[in-house]
Amino acid sequence: MRGWPLWRAAAAAAILAPLPTAGIAMASDTGTLGPGIVVTASREPLSELDLIGNTALIDAARIGRVGATHPAELGMQAAGTWLQRGAEQESLPAIRSPVLTGPGSCGAFLMLEDGIPVRPAGFCNVNELFEILTEQAVAMEVLRGPSRATYGANGLHGTLNFLLPGPQGVAGTAGSLEAGPHAYWRAIGQWRGLLADAAAVAGLLLNHDGDFRADAGYDQAKGFFKLAHDSSAGSLETGFSGTLLDQESAGYITGYEAYKDETLRRQNLNPEAQRRADSERLYLRFTPAAGRPLAGMDLRAWLHRSSMDFLQHFLPGKPREENGQWSAGFMATQRNAFDNGWTLNSGLDLELARGTLKETQAGDSGIGSLPPGKHYDYSASSALAGLFGQLRLPLGAGWFAEAGLRAELMRYDYDNRMLDGNTRDDGSPCTPAPCRYSRPADRDDGFLNLAPNAGLLWQITPGLSAYASLARGFRPPQAAELYRLQSQQAHADLDSETLDSAEIGLHWLTAITRVEADVYAMKKRNVIFQDASRFNVDGGETRHRGLELQAQLQLPSGLYAGLAGSYSRQTYAFDALTPGGETIRSGTDIDTAPRRLGSAHLGLVRGRGLAELEWVHVGAYNLDAGGIARYEGHDLLNLRASWRLLPSWNLTARINNLGDQLYAERADYVAFPAASYRYFPGRDRELYLEIAWQTH
Repeated sequence: MRGWPLWRAAAAAAILAPLPTAGIAMASDTGTLGPGIVVTASREPLSELDLIGNTALIDAARIGRVGATHPAELGMQAAGTWLQRGAEQESLPAIRSPVLTGPGSCGAFLMLEDGIPVRPAGFCNVNELFEILTEQAVAMEVLRGPSRATYGANGLHGTLNFLLPGPQGVAGTAGSLEAGPHAYWRAIGQWRGLLADAAAVAGLLLNHDGDFRADAGYDQAKGFFKLAHDSSAGSLETGFSGTLLDQESAGYITGYEAYKDETLRRQNLNPEAQRRADSERLYLRFTPAAGRPLAGMDLRAWLHRSSMDFLQHFLPGKPREENGQWSAGFMATQRNAFDNGWTLNSGLDLELARGTLKETQAGDSGIGSLPPGKHYDYSASSALAGLFGQLRLPLGAGWFAEAGLRAELMRYDYDNRMLDGNTRDDGSPCTPAPCRYSRPADRDDGFLNLAPNAGLLWQITPGLSAYASLARGFRPPQAAELYRLQSQQAHADLDSETLDSAEIGLHWLTAITRVEADVYAMKKRNVIFQDASRFNVDGGETRHRGLELQAQLQLPSGLYAGLAGSYSRQTYAFDALTPGGETIRSGTDIDTAPRRLGSAHLGLVRGRGLAELEWVHVGAYNLDAGGIARYEGHDLLNLRASWRLLPSWNLTARINNLGDQLYAERADYVAFPAASYRYFPGRDRELYLEIAWQTH
């Protein structure tokens, strides 16, 4: 396995600049829950009790207790959320949705770091979670369903926002070292203090996993830095975050329930598969002081870059893809409070981006329509402008109303750097069938979207509120859906997907309980999919209905518990044929959409120690559009224990999959060219040990 030659030395250096660990905080819990302040829904601190809509707040203590080695473990902490684990650090998200696949499926989810989109709107990647510093986050907020007016493109099925530590706080250093099976190790560190007269914080993660499957594993590095300075003009904060991933990927194992075979589950049928990726993000945030020009505004600007090089081992011919993105953006948010009790949040969002993609097949696939050589080589520039307003007004006797509107324009300028059309890269035709890959001629495309929302809030008691909301979300087609065409499609005439949502729910917060329950119904229109001719088309419809419960209990005795559960139906509302010969029928369950998802945990903090047992449930689901094949689902148990050795030292043990269940992280079924079950097998019982410390 390839890696960076200085990693071992860097890991030792990380010990000198470590990270405050949630493990220490766990053993000193006060027995009460926090006030439930969230920021994602409105771009400013807001009590959950005042929110017209749903949210799941996974705080620093919970993130530390889980000690996730993969974002999938954090996803199960939020109701209605499933971050399906792929090979190594890869993942597929599902939020009030099936696990969506295809070139633009990731556009249904908005991924944020400190409230700023991680990827430009038209250039998402389904695995982009590995570009986020999830391991160093102090909070994860999940908004399920449309993101209302505050965010636009891609805030369709859900929004994930990971909040990194801020510069303000107690000065000191802290960190952790962790070891596990298959040569796994992880070093996390953080320092907080003063640089000149500015508050600063910096964090670093170094991580290696040898994996339980042959010829697989990864090395990764993640880091961030923030600097904040207050002056008479206002508050200025600058931040940088970056990631590196060097991964040897493991492909599917094949055969019905192959994940239950002790030999097959450790095989890697694609030892040549690899992924190299890096990302860098720089931002500035300025909040003018009262009495200064632009007072009351929150101004943010950013510059992002990312690149990826990986082998598409799951495709015939195993072509290599190289892609990259540059983007610059600006967000301006203003909050106005009026004497009559009305408040207005408004804002302007701008983004410029440029993405490139090249796909090259080195060898002969043995299929005439999949020739060696270059398949795609294009660049696409995009420009996005969005305006929004969100008005809130009191109605009396604890009632409030809210209405908002977002208008957003997205434009692409596409440049094909190869021959146009459905040919080999030298212009010759494929035989006997037409080439699989098609390259449209240079073109421009534009998309205008309007997204309204409205809601009511009833503050029943100081700790109990109920809400009802209507909202629309949207996503413009991704660049890959418009310009990475197949078969003989000369151009893709696509429009934006839209999703309309109706939801009712309640928030209940006391000193020892936090509960959120909701019921929703959503309809998605103009769904983009690939038809039987391998053309990218729109016009599909799907329906999504469900109920969700998020609950926490924290008793003064040290006993605590939590639940995140959902029951949903995700169904097709149209009929079609797929390229693999599967038949989509209206009313049937969408594939990879379990009706039941959830987790529950029970723990006890007593003296210096903590112990917790967690149950994770993934229900059965269809593996194909026609409902021919199914996966039975699985239940897992995880055990965690922590012991404070000294006031500043903590030892933690985590046992994942305590019952050593044989299960699949991902199950799939393909009918063409030959029927086959495919799986990413789940990991065996694993023990992780962590030593953590802090100095203040």
